Amino acid sequence: MRYFIVDAFTDKPFGGNTAGVVLLDGDAFPKETLMQNIAAELRYSETAFVRHDGNAHYTVRYFTPKGEVELCGHATVATFALLHQLGEATGKCLCHTLAGELEVEAAQEVMMQMATPRIVGALSSSEAEEAYRAVGLKDYRPTLPVQISYSGLSDVMLPMPSVETLNALQPDMGAIATFTQKLDIVSIHPFAFGNDGYTAHVRDFAPAYGVPEESATGTANAALTHYLKTNGIITTGDHSFLQGEAMGRASVVCTRLTADGTILVGGKAALVAEGRLRV
Repeated sequence: MRYFIVDAFTDKPFGGNTAGVVLLDGDAFPKETLMQNIAAELRYSETAFVRHDGNAHYTVRYFTPKGEVELCGHATVATFALLHQLGEATGKCLCHTLAGELEVEAAQEVMMQMATPRIVGALSSSEAEEAYRAVGLKDYRPTLPVQISYSGLSDVMLPMPSVETLNALQPDMGAIATFTQKLDIVSIHPFAFGNDGYTAHVRDFAPAYGVPEESATGTANAALTHYLKTNGIITTGDHSFLQGEAMGRASVVCTRLTADGTILVGGKAALVAEGRLRV
């Protein structure tokens, strides 16, 4: 199996969000224990295992250092940007995932269709207070609802009073892990609005999946796009989210909201390293 290290949502190495990408040699996926061990060895927030099914069809499975997830936006961007750079894919492809079949445009800037978005539910006032305490903000009453939004994965959308407050958060990872496990969600996704051309600035915490903080999160920003549209903040068209500032790995995640409610997520990616797994 060939493996690659790819920085997604950036056009320069050592920026954006890093993913492992493993290209399988045969038709069968390795045993789950082996894929899990490989993901833990590579130590990135997600590693994508990619099987070419023929005729621009691919099956992709995603593993964090601690377990398998249905979908990962930045690992998908990394995968299809890599396949395009290697000359193995170009144009429209079909990506089979545990979250469903997604159309992906393999190009220098990848755009991928996300799973059908929906609002899973709203947090109670006590749950919202617990979420704010977990990320390090007390006694804040947001003007927007605190809701769980889904676009391949379920995440809590947590409004912040300002970009400065967002970037100054000191999250309690143990409390976040307990909270997300209790609600059976992946992450808490705090966001704030600025006056700098970006739709929002965001952070993302998923310690229960071995990812204390991510510098770019495709699924969560797709979920945020749907949340903002549902709550009357944005309309159809192109949007952009700045993530990773607090980590020193600024990433730009682009989303596109179509008239029928479909959400696409995209960006560029930079190949950093490659090798061969001898297992």
